[in-house]
Amino acid sequence: MAGNWRVIAAAVGMAAGLMAQQAAPGMTVAPETVKPNYALAARFMPQPVGEMIFDTSVTPHWFAHSDKFWYSYRTTAGTDYYLVDPARKTRTPLWDNAKLAEQLSMLTNLPYDAQHLGIEQLELIDNDTAMSFLLAVRQDAKLPGEPTPPPIANRRAQGQQGGANGATGVGGAGGNGGEPATRDVYFRYDIATAQVRRLDAFTPEVRPMWAQVSPDGQTVIFARGENLYEMDAANFAKAEKDPADAAIQETQLTTDGVTRYSYASSLTPEVEDALKKEDKKDADNKLGMRRPAIGIHWSQDGKKFALVRRDERKVAELWVIHSLATPRPELETYSYAMPGDSNVPISELQIFTLADRQRVVVPEKNFPLAEPMISIADAPATSVERERAAAMRSLRTHLHLEGGGGASGRWLASGSDLLYFTATARDFRDIDLGVINTSTGSVKTLIQESSNVWLDIGPNDANNASTLRLLDHGQQILWWSERDGWAHYYLYDASGKLLHPITHGTYMAGALEGVDETAGAMYFLASGHDPKMDPYYQHLLKVGLDGSAPVDLTPGNFDHAVQASDDAHYFVSNASRVDSPTVSSVEDGAGVAALKLETADVSRLLAAGYQYPTTFHVKAADGITDLYGVMYKPFDFDPHKKYPIIEYVYPGPQTESVTKGFTPKSASVPLAQLGFIVIEVGNRGGSPQRDKWYDSFGYGNLRDYGLADKKAAVEELAAEYPYIDAARVGIWGHSGGGFMTAAALLQYPTFFTAGWSESGNHDNNVYNKTWSEKYDGVRREAAKDGTLQFVYDIEKNSDLAKNLQGHLMLTTGDMDNNVSMVNTMHLANALIHADKRFEMLVFPGMRHPYTPINDYVLVRRMDFFAHWLLGASETGANILELQNQKQATPSKKFIE
Repeated sequence: MAGNWRVIAAAVGMAAGLMAQQAAPGMTVAPETVKPNYALAARFMPQPVGEMIFDTSVTPHWFAHSDKFWYSYRTTAGTDYYLVDPARKTRTPLWDNAKLAEQLSMLTNLPYDAQHLGIEQLELIDNDTAMSFLLAVRQDAKLPGEPTPPPIANRRAQGQQGGANGATGVGGAGGNGGEPATRDVYFRYDIATAQVRRLDAFTPEVRPMWAQVSPDGQTVIFARGENLYEMDAANFAKAEKDPADAAIQETQLTTDGVTRYSYASSLTPEVEDALKKEDKKDADNKLGMRRPAIGIHWSQDGKKFALVRRDERKVAELWVIHSLATPRPELETYSYAMPGDSNVPISELQIFTLADRQRVVVPEKNFPLAEPMISIADAPATSVERERAAAMRSLRTHLHLEGGGGASGRWLASGSDLLYFTATARDFRDIDLGVINTSTGSVKTLIQESSNVWLDIGPNDANNASTLRLLDHGQQILWWSERDGWAHYYLYDASGKLLHPITHGTYMAGALEGVDETAGAMYFLASGHDPKMDPYYQHLLKVGLDGSAPVDLTPGNFDHAVQASDDAHYFVSNASRVDSPTVSSVEDGAGVAALKLETADVSRLLAAGYQYPTTFHVKAADGITDLYGVMYKPFDFDPHKKYPIIEYVYPGPQTESVTKGFTPKSASVPLAQLGFIVIEVGNRGGSPQRDKWYDSFGYGNLRDYGLADKKAAVEELAAEYPYIDAARVGIWGHSGGGFMTAAALLQYPTFFTAGWSESGNHDNNVYNKTWSEKYDGVRREAAKDGTLQFVYDIEKNSDLAKNLQGHLMLTTGDMDNNVSMVNTMHLANALIHADKRFEMLVFPGMRHPYTPINDYVLVRRMDFFAHWLLGASETGANILELQNQKQATPSKKFIE
């Protein structure tokens, strides 16, 4: 593929050169200004980069009955598979690729070689003694010993239906788009003997989207209409084969479900349509088609389950129109609480007992906080549970089925007598940890957290299982808090009495990776523990539960992503920086030794001309606070030329979009190649990884809090590096970054030259309640009638429309049900009435992410900045970068 891209790059370069000879109308280009290099940018778009470098990290697949794991790793030499025994410090091939290829060729009458095995859905089976996997073969392939296949057209239909229902041994995904139809053939590989055999009778378990299965597999919960239903494992097996089988017995558990106060999950029309296709035999059931229930959480002993039901009957509606629907456009209506709304979802917690089908209802008024958001505390998923859920999702994706098939949560407490929960007040300034007696429904508060700014229950984690644990058979509680301005762990007894802090100091204790109670130790990620390193780099630390000094198990100036074995004896660490490829290794929980696994293969990438970005740090606008960033330069960089600078931004505060790890497919790479200096840099209020002061800096000023720092960063860099032209400054971002981009052009209209603003929440008064009220703040006040009301107000970008002087592009998806396109329309309307010129793109069929059209948006973004910052851009209708990319990419079905 490298040869193809050299040809493409040359062709694009010729076109770009012709276009660059003519400056955009009204633009004056300084003599030292570079011309847009479309050829270089095309060479380092995500797809061609993906053909030069493959895997850059190791994902361990842990065994169920030991600390062993297997992993696959793809390089330019093909995909290799390894078996790792951390206790013995060994890493051996899972199989010999060449010998396996021989066996597969003999079993299929199709050619395979060591570099092109085409293996998918690889899973451990039979108590970790064997692996199962599939190969997608041509539909008309005649396998040795197999009866003559039916005609292709019929076999394709059978394959599609069989794949959807999990009812065939040799199923298929079907063909589409002119690609040859395929079917799936399953195999079993014996680890001990290295022998592989075909599983012609194998039936893959493709769990229906609607099923929430208990951890022991004996009970399945789902919804019909708006109510909750149950069936046992035997009846579930019937339903998987034939959803409309009259012999299926199912039990209705509730009768009070109604629209918008339902036991059924809310589905988008796309998912609804997929569900109907998947279970079309059940779609016309008079009781309503089976649907996924709202989130189910099972007791550890499987006797009970719980859920949080929300009453949204008074919540106002929002809408999007499916303009691309056929044969007519469709209206999608959904509940959407906005900041300051008096009518918001009302939560209640329900606990069901399977034996007698009784339930206990705990209404919202039983929780002490105002309008609380209730979350059931779950135990961390085991490696086996994670593997199975991931395998099911992967299989459904392979079969072109909509999402589903994930695992349900398991209660934090053992048995089924106690249910732990967290309750967060509407203003996020109070959080309670409590426990419920599941027989009586009585609520007891154990730990209370309060603050004058918002509170979190864990490090960037909506599921508190990552930080909340029960120890000593439920007699102790491990709790995470930012109460002293830093994030740390604390140990409590079962009654909620503080025993002692486990961690302390001027660093942030992050996600809990494991607890070894026998050794009296816990393992967690931390940022800022070593003051000599970038404070965002995460390291794996070990600390005694008695609060002894922590030990860094992953020393070195790198950022670490970690995955632990269930017993916390071993950890797979992927360490990298933006300027250093990922090194993967196994870390010993005792801190004694490590086993190196892989180093990302960057040979072809570097040979193609790739250069690592560089890191920097500057001062914030206050002249005190350190800000950390990354700079991308053109690979044909000339220090004697002047380059415009573009900032990629996201203001936070829940995350700061400054790349820390090795990310060669970053959108900043091709943008820089066009002829720009591209930077990503933090801002005060941008990240929870520094400390609570830094994180909450923007509280009450959600529009403007990060802008001065973004401006100061460019000014400082331009003063230091003469090749940066501070007179031509671009800025772009998505979502909160789109909001920030427009605000930057409006607050500093003579500083920022051009801004590309994607799906911005420009008017947070019409954005969702939770994000806006949490991060900007909402006041609780008593109304004249004595009732409690919430008062919210936030500055809007439209208030500043009259300030626009630079060049602004607004983009949005017309089906965005997160940041509604009305946010963009409010700003556009204000700009129109302020008599301002601006540009706008509405992407049909797109929701908040632009994933299906990422490359298209990337090229249009490059054109925008080339036009306004370099004075020339491609303007023809044909986007050669993308058209040539499609022509140069062979069908996957032909190369498997």
